[in-house]
Amino acid sequence: MVLSSRLALAALLLSSYNVDAFTVQGPGGSSRAVTLNQHIGAGGMADTRDPEAYNDEDPRKSISAAPSFEEYLKQRANEGTTAAVAADPAPAPAPAVAAAPSTPSVAGGDMDATSAISAMETSQSKTVGDIAATIPDLAPKPDQSYAKSDGFTVMGNAVSLQASDAPGPANVAWISDLNVDGALSSLTIFNGPLSDVPHLISRCFVKDGMLSFFLDVRPRAYGAHDLRDADGNYPGPETLGRKAFEYSGARKDYDSKFGTEELISLLDESVAKLEGVTKNPGLGDEGLGELEKITRGPLAVDITMPLTSGNVDTVIGLREKVASMWLGWATDGSHTHKPGAPVNSQYVYDTKYKQNCYGALLDTYVGFFGQADGEKLAAADSGPLDEAYVGGGS
Repeated sequence: MVLSSRLALAALLLSSYNVDAFTVQGPGGSSRAVTLNQHIGAGGMADTRDPEAYNDEDPRKSISAAPSFEEYLKQRANEGTTAAVAADPAPAPAPAVAAAPSTPSVAGGDMDATSAISAMETSQSKTVGDIAATIPDLAPKPDQSYAKSDGFTVMGNAVSLQASDAPGPANVAWISDLNVDGALSSLTIFNGPLSDVPHLISRCFVKDGMLSFFLDVRPRAYGAHDLRDADGNYPGPETLGRKAFEYSGARKDYDSKFGTEELISLLDESVAKLEGVTKNPGLGDEGLGELEKITRGPLAVDITMPLTSGNVDTVIGLREKVASMWLGWATDGSHTHKPGAPVNSQYVYDTKYKQNCYGALLDTYVGFFGQADGEKLAAADSGPLDEAYVGGGS
């Protein structure tokens, strides 16, 4: 009784939707009926061996027309001939030709690594000297510094690191002037909580005739730049609530003070002069580490190119100009804050930010120099994690 009721209900539903059990939906919702009552066997069962021919956009769904009985007999007759031909030994296949190894469109450059890093080191030393001459309270930190004669090496290359800070009006929390012979030139500047001046990361790594260049003028306040999609859009209040307005305000503040057309034009024009540039993953791209996403600024340059003298000169010029822009911001009194609750909050944020920067830098240096040496260099370059207190934030 229950079964018959269910069958009756199924029949009613099928009839109400004007379909039958043998109707198949084609592309776009059109239906094609497969008529099954044309070949009814002696036992009353429908013969489904000769379905109606059907051509679909997807060839995997198409049904070819079945051959007639006469065509079928001809095919069987031809099979004997085909088998006889197949019995003859087939000629040996021609030996496979190995594919030529792919070559990069631009080979390694014409400059050796030692000369390139030496030129960058000289330029970077001058930049730090200009900062020290302009910011009187910039003081060296000998306990965090290393001379090449101290025996600190990575992968057998001598390391020098001159650390300093400025706890006075300039409110510079940490400067790391780092060089590894023949491999790395890096300038890292973190600012204290009494200033809204961006952090500056400027790094060159040389290996196998290639130059990896990274430059980032990093915003102080979180602006959700890591949430930007491929089209350059940011999540709104429907996703982030009131925080969306806070993040939007931070982005506008950065763009109006620091991420200006002057900086953008300088970056674009300089990169355009470089030869054989390959862009590395950036914000919104797959392959960028999580810590790098949340610390990277919206104008970061992350590229690789052949180690040519022209490329090295252009990169050195760009690094010097951006460092000079940073120095102008750092000595501009309009970018300072008075001590108070917002500053304490900024101190907490800066401390967490430095921890994340260390984690991102750790991944980078481990990739460059291996696990053990990468860990040593990341710790030295990042400095003490509590340096964000400089300037009275604590």
